[in-house]
Parts: sequence; structure tokens; C-alpha cells
Amino acid sequence: MTNIINNIKTPTQFVAEVEKIVKEKSMNYLDACLDYARTANVEIETVASLIKGSQVLKAKIQADAEDNRLLKRSSAKLPI
Repeated sequence: MTNIINNIKTPTQFVAEVEKIVKEKSMNYLDACLDYARTANVEIETVASLIKGSQVLKAKIQADAEDNRLLKRSSAKLPI
């Protein structure tokens, strides 16, 4: 399996790929990250480090988790 998903080296490239998965497969950000890990056959720890490198992606995952009542809503919410 040789495609762009295997060539991601930076958090910015990872975020772009996750955004693409979210749009194409109509899934939330956390599920898209997990789908990326499964499809690219990478360790979840690698995906976690890429997520940690992106404040934007962390905020989007948090917003999804709050919307799905997996986390308590934070008092301050930035526009995404």
C-alpha cells in the first residue's frame, strides 16, 4: 500500500489527511484518527504524538468529544 497516507511526516500533513478522511467518510475526528492508524498500519502511539503536535486537531477532537458527551463541556470554547 503506497500512497500519501504512508508519507506523512509532520503534524500539519497528518491534520490534512485526517480532514480529508472526515470529509470523505463523514466521521468525527477521533474516528478519523483511528481509521488513519488502521489504514496506514501505524501504532496508535504514533498517531497520538501527531495529534499532540496540532493544537487545532486537539481542539476539534475535544469539541467532538464534548458534543458526544464523552467529556464535560469546557467553560470557554474557541471557534473552530
